[in-house]
Amino acid sequence: MHPRLRAPVQTFCVLALILGACTPNPTAVEEASAEPKSAQFIVQSGHSPPFARVPYEPFSRAEAVAIAEQEWRLFGQRVDDDPPASRPRLGANDDPERFPGFWERIGEYWWLGQDVDRRQSAWTGMHDESGQEFDDRRDDYYAWSAAFISYVMRTAGAGARFPYAPSHYVYIDIAKEMKLGRTSGWAVIAERPDEYAPVPGDLICFSRGGRPLKYEKLPARHFAGHCDIVVARDKGQISVIGGNVDHAVTMKHVPVTADGRLADCSDCGRDTRYPWFVVLRILYDR
Repeated sequence: MHPRLRAPVQTFCVLALILGACTPNPTAVEEASAEPKSAQFIVQSGHSPPFARVPYEPFSRAEAVAIAEQEWRLFGQRVDDDPPASRPRLGANDDPERFPGFWERIGEYWWLGQDVDRRQSAWTGMHDESGQEFDDRRDDYYAWSAAFISYVMRTAGAGARFPYAPSHYVYIDIAKEMKLGRTSGWAVIAERPDEYAPVPGDLICFSRGGRPLKYEKLPARHFAGHCDIVVARDKGQISVIGGNVDHAVTMKHVPVTADGRLADCSDCGRDTRYPWFVVLRILYDR
């Protein structure tokens, strides 16, 4: 589906540890100017079900939203609109991603969301690729929010047009390259949060670094970030669902302007909890 940077895996491991949450072992797309390759996608997605690999139905917003909502219901319809700094750290016994039935489901996000030749495809919510249970203090290293988004997009039938990855920065950067006209063929385009109002099926993203990243700085490789998928749009807010939020698939509500934008200007975000800096407009078939 897309080319890989031929670099030692160890180098990426170090970068992943530095970046922290939502950025585990970045080994995905590095040449954002390259176009998607259908033949490569077929080889790398051999473990995916035929209905997603072929796919049987056109890639649609309704399917992506329905899949995200289904996973949200599976995790108990959790909603968390509190500021992230106010959330207490969970112990291993209280961690949903380690509960029976849930750690296996997260394993499916990794297995189906990642290309078959990535070691992350063998991870679960509590195991590494060798089946060894990892210490709960290393949860950030095995963060699965990008795996969740990749799972939704692949299962919804995005095919070779979505850059499936274990880290959000990969598809954010490619989306910006699409916006700049430096590549083509991908089903994702980066839009400014003060210019484009996200609709159900789009992704909204924020950076997790000490200094929030700006849209103008994209593409910017190897940055820590998080993306949620928009599932509903109401007056004054949108509802979004993301993986690995409070160690579960969780919904939150994000305030927007009267016309649905995340910001009024480049530095005027409506949400004081998260520094949303880019909207990924997904080019669905319908």
